[in-house]
Amino acid sequence: MRRRRTAALLLAPLLAVLLAACGAADARTGGKGRSLPADAPFTHPGVLVDRAGLDAVRANVTAGRQPWLKAYLAMRDSPYGSYRHRAEPRASVVCPAGDPAGRGCAEEREDALAAYTQALLFTVTGEPRHAAKARQIMDAWSGTLRRHAGENAVLQAGWTGSVWARAAEIVRHTPGGGWPAERVRRFASMLRTVHLPQVAGDVPEFSGTWDLVATEAVIAVAVFLDDHRAFDHALERFRERVPSVFYLEKDGGTPLPAPGSGLDTPQRTAARWFGLRTYRDGVAQETCRSLRHVGASLAATAHIAETAWHQGVDLYGEIEDRLTAALALHARHQLDGRPPAWLCGGRLDGRLGPGLEVALHHLEGRLGKSVPAAHRLAVRTRPAGTDGLFTAWETLTHASAPGR
Repeated sequence: MRRRRTAALLLAPLLAVLLAACGAADARTGGKGRSLPADAPFTHPGVLVDRAGLDAVRANVTAGRQPWLKAYLAMRDSPYGSYRHRAEPRASVVCPAGDPAGRGCAEEREDALAAYTQALLFTVTGEPRHAAKARQIMDAWSGTLRRHAGENAVLQAGWTGSVWARAAEIVRHTPGGGWPAERVRRFASMLRTVHLPQVAGDVPEFSGTWDLVATEAVIAVAVFLDDHRAFDHALERFRERVPSVFYLEKDGGTPLPAPGSGLDTPQRTAARWFGLRTYRDGVAQETCRSLRHVGASLAATAHIAETAWHQGVDLYGEIEDRLTAALALHARHQLDGRPPAWLCGGRLDGRLGPGLEVALHHLEGRLGKSVPAAHRLAVRTRPAGTDGLFTAWETLTHASAPGR
């Protein structure tokens, strides 16, 4: 009896430590909290991809597994993977409406994507020259850029802010990245003073794409900066906006709520302006505008939720029904090309683009959920490349196992 009491006394502290560790692991990996505690450290790297995901990328490519190897080769052989890429930084990036190139707009987007590509190449190969190229690009912009301007300044800061943060997270938090501390601080200052004010301020509430692209940049930059206030702001805006971008019949049934009604919002007013007239499960604010805009909204939504997941917050669980329904409806009608008459008069324009993999990674890979139309479309379009804006190489980073 005395031996048992002694053993129990010796084991008690160990059990307490183990239970505490399990609790901490649940908080960080289970994604069960609605927010990140103010004293909790951020997980790095943790913008869209985490260390386990990056290790899986390297293992899959090294082993020659598909579709990851094909996706890697497509990335490596793209212009963004070239050692000859030269950054073209500008002090002032001016992005007028209707002018995608603007003055420095195309250059910043291209360079951000190149830095992220080089960071991923460094992850897979371990070759220092890839890290050096990513650093070279990021250092060039952080030493030059001072402002975004023009009607599309928010979108520009959103697209590039999220991609810059992804690249910076990988290089900064990967052994051998070789980024000097003073250059890290300068890059952080660029994100804090040039990008964050654009995307964290008042965003026009008429377009789901604008809302979500800006919110993705907020959460990405927040993680890189270890900024709890900005992170919480991103969570709040996500929870407010997603139900106004992806609809379920329970939101009010059909037709759309009338202007001035309690169920109306600026986003739903915009949905009518884009041509939407009725709710059905999975319909999005910009369905009748173009599938390209819906695809961008889906991608940004998944990117935000994935980044939050790596930080221990399960946004996916709050929007799972909306995300699943939106993927299913739009993928199905893109595949068959015959939308029903009630949906935008039977006509849908464009394609969803390369942003399906992250959402499917969670729904299929983590939850074991079946989203057959979206899965078929993703497999048909693999390897997913880049939209030239903020979505890049997601078959490589987030593809679910074939047949799952």
